[in-house]
Amino acid sequence: MQEHDVVGIGNAIVDIITRCDDAFLARHGCSKGSMQLVDAAAMSKLYGDMGPAIEISGGSVANTMVGIASFGGQAGFIGKTADDQFGEVFGHDIRTAGVTFATPPAAKGSEPTGCCLVLVTPDGQRTMNTFLGVSPQLGGGEVDAELIRSARIVYLEGYLFDRPEAKAAFRQAAEIAAKAGRQVALSLSDPFCVDRHRPEFLELIRANVDILFANEAEITSLYRTSSFDEAAKRAQGDTKLAALTRSEKGSVILSQGTSVAIPAVPAPNVVDTTGAGDLYAAGFLFGIATNRTLEVAGRLGSLAAAEIISHIGARPEARLQDLARQAGLLG
Repeated sequence: MQEHDVVGIGNAIVDIITRCDDAFLARHGCSKGSMQLVDAAAMSKLYGDMGPAIEISGGSVANTMVGIASFGGQAGFIGKTADDQFGEVFGHDIRTAGVTFATPPAAKGSEPTGCCLVLVTPDGQRTMNTFLGVSPQLGGGEVDAELIRSARIVYLEGYLFDRPEAKAAFRQAAEIAAKAGRQVALSLSDPFCVDRHRPEFLELIRANVDILFANEAEITSLYRTSSFDEAAKRAQGDTKLAALTRSEKGSVILSQGTSVAIPAVPAPNVVDTTGAGDLYAAGFLFGIATNRTLEVAGRLGSLAAAEIISHIGARPEARLQDLARQAGLLG
């Protein structure tokens, strides 16, 4: 099997993205800027009320893998879909973006492929209503050991951590990666995700994680402190490398006692913040996997995040490799 820079494991979700106003959010009881899990009935009702939409393969780590491919990297993805129309959309879309994806679909009669209804308000904030469908049912037997061993870095999605079989898949992947001398990265994904799994996340980070991704809300939630500096200090003690994002304040990279501040790349027109963290991770992981410095890796992350918030959707519209070359970050 060919070598991969990064292989990600996460929810295989089809994003359904539409614009709306604040009144639409209020009518449907949506908390602006949040992600909430919904059941099939709620998803169907919301989908019926939405206006015209863009449908594209999504999911946090899947977005990151597409970003790595856009930088010219080799990326792979492991995630569960159903044998249905959205499953076909997901598989076709992620492969045509240049990502290795070979996870077989669930058997007929399974829950449907997951989808996320992304509501974008005029200020660029995205409010996500996620129907996970079959995606969290990825089990240990579906972790492609050969694909994991082919990757310099294996990237795990915190959103996937809700079910016992997914937790087992995570631990299995981390074990395979460690035995093969590969690095393991984890995204905390969401503050509510952290609240649900704090003790297990801390255990996983301390035992298995080489690279930790979190935004300010997630890292302060993990350590139950209102102080970012205190949370950052504790993260530095728990993992070898942490990339902590702070929106317009940029990001802070912590590694073995050193701290590198990375400024945000200005985005003149913020259209949609969907995928900003996912694409920051893409740039950073690509940089680390290809032996760039921490500063260059962080700047690649900021560049990708700025590109993604300048338009609707969590997929780059410009080739990130070209943007990075123009910025002098890639030779």
